[in-house]
Amino acid sequence: MTTAPQPQPGSSPAMPSDSAPTGRDAASATPRLQVALDFLILERALGVAAEAVAGGVDILEVGTPLLKSAGLDAVRALRERFPGIPVVADTKTMDAGRTEMEMASKAGASFATVLALASNSTVRECVEVGRNYGIEVVVDLVGHPDPVGRAKEVEALGATAVGVHCPIDQQMLGQDPFDTLRAVRAAVDITVCVAGGITVDTAGTAAAAGADIVIVGGSISKAEDAAAATSALRDALRSGGSSGSTSGAFKRYGPDQLREAFAKVSTPNVSDAQHRGGAMDGLTPLQQGVKIAGPAVTVRTYPGDWAKPVEAIDACQPGDILVIDAGGRPPAIWGELATESCLQKGLAGVVIDGAIRDVDAIRALGFPAWARHQCPNAWEPKGFGEINTPIRCGGQAVRPGDWIVADDSGLVVVPQEKAQEVANRALDVFEGENRVRREIKAGSTLAEVAQLYKWEKK
Repeated sequence: MTTAPQPQPGSSPAMPSDSAPTGRDAASATPRLQVALDFLILERALGVAAEAVAGGVDILEVGTPLLKSAGLDAVRALRERFPGIPVVADTKTMDAGRTEMEMASKAGASFATVLALASNSTVRECVEVGRNYGIEVVVDLVGHPDPVGRAKEVEALGATAVGVHCPIDQQMLGQDPFDTLRAVRAAVDITVCVAGGITVDTAGTAAAAGADIVIVGGSISKAEDAAAATSALRDALRSGGSSGSTSGAFKRYGPDQLREAFAKVSTPNVSDAQHRGGAMDGLTPLQQGVKIAGPAVTVRTYPGDWAKPVEAIDACQPGDILVIDAGGRPPAIWGELATESCLQKGLAGVVIDGAIRDVDAIRALGFPAWARHQCPNAWEPKGFGEINTPIRCGGQAVRPGDWIVADDSGLVVVPQEKAQEVANRALDVFEGENRVRREIKAGSTLAEVAQLYKWEKK
């Protein structure tokens, strides 16, 4: 096992030769690449670490989830497996700085983290341990209301690095760390690290903003080929983004890109992103292989009364999805001519908690439609009901403007105020599944990859 250098008590350790350069002049050099191994299962982390090392990664990080799951044995395992690569223990220390930094150092960590929200006394204790044990202390600015001011304070307290960190829950809302990174870089002379959803398309931005160490999680750990992903990220850092790469991989989407984002995922992904919620019950598609996503225009009507559903077509914009509460039973409130009207208006589809007819004609038109029942008979257009009012469809509450995502697996409703977050979380689910699929195809099973027996609720 390789151990960190042991300076004399009270002395200031030199940066290890394999660590990132310190100081603002380092902004002109290529930043070092650190992979955050945010797994729950050590064996999976070691597999990705091996691929990342093959791809040329500079630093391996035991992410906080892995540290909580496997403990410092994860640090020991990485140190033993990859003796020439610095290892970060992302301890996110908030108290007991002396104890936690000593533990991390003795386990073989080259770096460990303390939260900027910790007290000055805790930061000082971490710094003193760093001086005595030769471990670099990185102050993580995550969640601090004044990251620039706090970065200056911890620099004065002796910290060797600060980390600008946009946490994953904020990434899901479309936020990134780059404005804060630029401000912190201009304010301090110590090493500046950056983390927060960085991809091959944004690595150059991180480099140009002055990061000394660029920390990447999912773009490597969820990649089907982590070695290739690591190599591509290194190239992007070297080029400063000048290669013009726009792969779109691991991208997070803004509020005006929801249709594009939902098009990349399945309804199971969306349901998982909502903690297994939002799925409509009992509605089936008229044809297979159809997928839609769009905001809802809602209708409440009575079984067989097709007046309000047809009138609602005129209230729709292109790309809208008509969602109709028709009492969950026949007679039909929808047919071929209503469908022709939707095609003229550019609607994305119709969802009916009730009955539909002219099924053969609607299938021939290729219009996306989901319904609970099919029957030949309708009723008269009496005009009972409401348009754009809160309804229930398939057992779920649906309001005007809520997002509907539908495919062969079914339908999911997403509250409009959470649509951006859910779309990005669904992408996160999809990306994670891609990595799991790759590990299964390499000769494992889902139970083995997920270690189901270990993680069953006790």
